Amino acid sequence: MDKSVVFSKVESLRSDMVEALLSLLKVSAIAPENGGDGEALKAKCLLKILDDVGFDKVECFDAPDCRVSGGVRPNVVAYFFGDSALAEVRRLWIVSHLDVVPPGNLDAWSVTSPFCPVLRDDKVFGRGSEDNGQPLVSSIFALKALKMLDVKPAFLVGLVFVSDEEQGSKYGIEYLLDRGLFRMGDLVVVPDAGTESGDFIEVAEKSMLWFKVHVIGKQVHGSRPDKGLNAHRVGMEVALAIDAMLHEKYCAKDELFDMPLSTFEPTRKDCNVEAINIIPGEDVTFFDCRIIPQYSLDDVLSNIQKVIHVFEEKSGAKICLEVIQRQSSPVLETNTADVVTRLKVAIKEARGIDAKVGGVGGGTCGAFFRQRGIQVAVWNSITGMAHQPDEYARVSAMVEDAKVFAFLAMG
Repeated sequence: MDKSVVFSKVESLRSDMVEALLSLLKVSAIAPENGGDGEALKAKCLLKILDDVGFDKVECFDAPDCRVSGGVRPNVVAYFFGDSALAEVRRLWIVSHLDVVPPGNLDAWSVTSPFCPVLRDDKVFGRGSEDNGQPLVSSIFALKALKMLDVKPAFLVGLVFVSDEEQGSKYGIEYLLDRGLFRMGDLVVVPDAGTESGDFIEVAEKSMLWFKVHVIGKQVHGSRPDKGLNAHRVGMEVALAIDAMLHEKYCAKDELFDMPLSTFEPTRKDCNVEAINIIPGEDVTFFDCRIIPQYSLDDVLSNIQKVIHVFEEKSGAKICLEVIQRQSSPVLETNTADVVTRLKVAIKEARGIDAKVGGVGGGTCGAFFRQRGIQVAVWNSITGMAHQPDEYARVSAMVEDAKVFAFLAMG
């Protein structure tokens, strides 16, 4: 079928796409680590949308998690079988995620409250609109357009909607990979990073390391520091020393990445005492590190531990290092991979854009596929509002990305 017919059909579904996105954004899907109850209610809303489209098959893979009220973290897979003669050997997956980050400071939201989404001109505002509602909806309606035109994809196309992407993916894409849903030879697109114009395909990610430094001293009255051990002072000193060491020792550049350096950022600081006249007995600082692939995370952690040992000897405090999350970057994907080549063609045909390839510092589900040798490209059109107040998705980008997914599925 002529591509212009397909693209016109996608355009005709614009209002339906907006309606679907608004319905999904009304449902909070925050991980229990951040005080939420998971993705179950959002998955229920998603299943209704998928049912209205009429996919050939829909499966739910529930990862057990006793921390949420339903006891599971849902992962939904919708199948469009396409050309049955090719489906057994050619499989294309588009993987997006259901969960969202917390809204943050509610006073910073000026357009609407986080889970009361609104449409303003070309923008849909609400938490999770860009990350990851926009591409989630794009992928669904790309296949709906093909189905309405009775176009059979050249692949078995599977749309995968996972939980837990924002907190490490143990209950999401890792759960599905461990159960053998994907295999070598599959092509995977993860629409979870890109540029506003849609001209960037991510083929590599930095390694990710989140860790906590917990200092234990002795709490005493503020007037008698000689009788205690100020964990807060030691905590500040050791955090600054770790920060300085990391920046000095791991300073190489890799121009493949949009930010060519490794980043080492002290982020969260837990509350230690409630009153000013108390010398803290405990102090906790967290770091978020995004490290270029040439460096070993084991080596990084070893050097952090050496700094901690120096401060334990110097101060007499007990200092504990806890890894919250680590994800080593796999061997870099090349831009000659079949999925990258096909995606470049689809972007050119649908958008008239010559896309370039590179790496990013943010983590996506793509890294887990690369670790297992499965071809994956990360791409969509985003403004970069993820995790911010007044997060929004551009309706025009959602429609244009759907055209790319539709062309890609056609083969």
